[in-house]
Amino acid sequence: MSLIQNLGGDKTVAKSKTPSFVTTISLVVDSKQESELLARFQASRQLYNACLNEAVTRMELVKNSDIYQAARKLPREQKKQRSNMFSEARKLYRYSDYELQAYATLVSNKSKWIADKIDSNTQQTIATRAFRASEKVLFGLAKKVRFKTSNRFRSVEGKTNKQGLRWKDNQVVWGKLRLNSIIDKFNPVIQHGLNSPVKYIRLLWKEINGKRRWFIQIINEGIPHQKPQNYVLEGTIGLDLNISNIAFVSDNQAGLLPFADKVPNFQKEITRLQQKMQRSQRANNPDNYEPDFLAKKGRKIVTKKGKVKKGNRRWNKSKSYKKVAQKKRELERRKTSYAKSQNRKVVNEVLRHGSIIKTEKVSVKGWQKRYGKAISAKSPGFVQSELKRKAESAGGQFITFSTQKTALSQTHLDGSRIKKSLSQRVHRDVTGVVMHRDIFSAFLSRYVNEDQLSLQDAQYEYPRLESILKSAWQQYRINCEQVSASESRLSHLPSEQFDLQGKSDNQIAVKREKLS
Repeated sequence: MSLIQNLGGDKTVAKSKTPSFVTTISLVVDSKQESELLARFQASRQLYNACLNEAVTRMELVKNSDIYQAARKLPREQKKQRSNMFSEARKLYRYSDYELQAYATLVSNKSKWIADKIDSNTQQTIATRAFRASEKVLFGLAKKVRFKTSNRFRSVEGKTNKQGLRWKDNQVVWGKLRLNSIIDKFNPVIQHGLNSPVKYIRLLWKEINGKRRWFIQIINEGIPHQKPQNYVLEGTIGLDLNISNIAFVSDNQAGLLPFADKVPNFQKEITRLQQKMQRSQRANNPDNYEPDFLAKKGRKIVTKKGKVKKGNRRWNKSKSYKKVAQKKRELERRKTSYAKSQNRKVVNEVLRHGSIIKTEKVSVKGWQKRYGKAISAKSPGFVQSELKRKAESAGGQFITFSTQKTALSQTHLDGSRIKKSLSQRVHRDVTGVVMHRDIFSAFLSRYVNEDQLSLQDAQYEYPRLESILKSAWQQYRINCEQVSASESRLSHLPSEQFDLQGKSDNQIAVKREKLS
């Protein structure tokens, strides 16, 4: 039984799902069309906020009802009874997708201008969007809902491609509005999307170089176009996900790949713009700050700026401030775009060597509390989700296992476990093996089944893969030496340096007696 049914989901039969992919195409929009689009987006935003407010109100009534509270106290073994009671609480306060769509129609008809700007199908998708946002709070997947302001409401989608907002003859059709598209005839990805069946479309805008650009996302039915270099082979891959890199070991290949490699962080430029924005804010809103004060810094007495006063305050933003803020947003957009592009290359490189992925079950959200800036810059969660999505789409598997039960970073080939600090990046096995910590953990991941590590298989396979693992470590060392000196100190510690000379081809053979 699904989670939604356990918490009071509707007892409707789920529709069969077909694979889908997204094709993004730029649009040609003149000033008159943009004015009409902004009016329709404004109507959509107000309808969304109204539906979201109603959905939250009904959700709170459901949560506080006696039936819902009684259902929560029942043991989870009584699934059917719990589901029936949750459903009854929902029906009592009309908390369902269908009821909220009816509410959206009622609001649109009463306001008149919303009904003139938005068709009925789009009204229903907006209501569904608001309902799903409230359901996340009900299921504990989110803490609160977010009401949309004008600059944060950036997309509207249709329900089908038969009426309302739809794609027809290489144009976006929305009532009387017709928007032409920019189609690259020589782009195989775009052509594959245009030749595939269309489920529905999504209209959205992005701010690029300070200007609003309009795009259409076509949700196609089928499998996306696969470039020749992005093939997926059969095989098992062991992964070890870190904050800034990912180690993988396949049947005949290994690697330690950095996230967002060679991506400019624009840190100096962003810091300079933030300082300029802060000076402008203080000059235009002196009453919103506490007075400056003198403080002792070492042997000197320095003047420190006053903090922002508590409470809600009105802020005046000058034209200069808005221009600087726009430049900062553009730098952050470019940084994010570069990082996603590089991380997608990492995902494709891993999948070239296998489609069955085994890795530890790690919480990237937990890392954010301790390594916030690094997680933001490197995006390991994005790589993790893309690997899972693409592997399953190619018919493979993404298998996770318990970190506590396996403890791969502590495990040695003889079965013993010895803890080591995070700063110790080299694994020195009691059997005599010396290997990079992440690469060795990825190697062991290949032999984990149902939270149990098969040491016998790992011992048997290590001699065959040893030269591959050593080559991956050496290549990682060479890559680190090619970056700047400051980055090299951060990514490649002195303890990771090693000498391949003088080592036997089979390091595990030195202590073979201990393994018998």
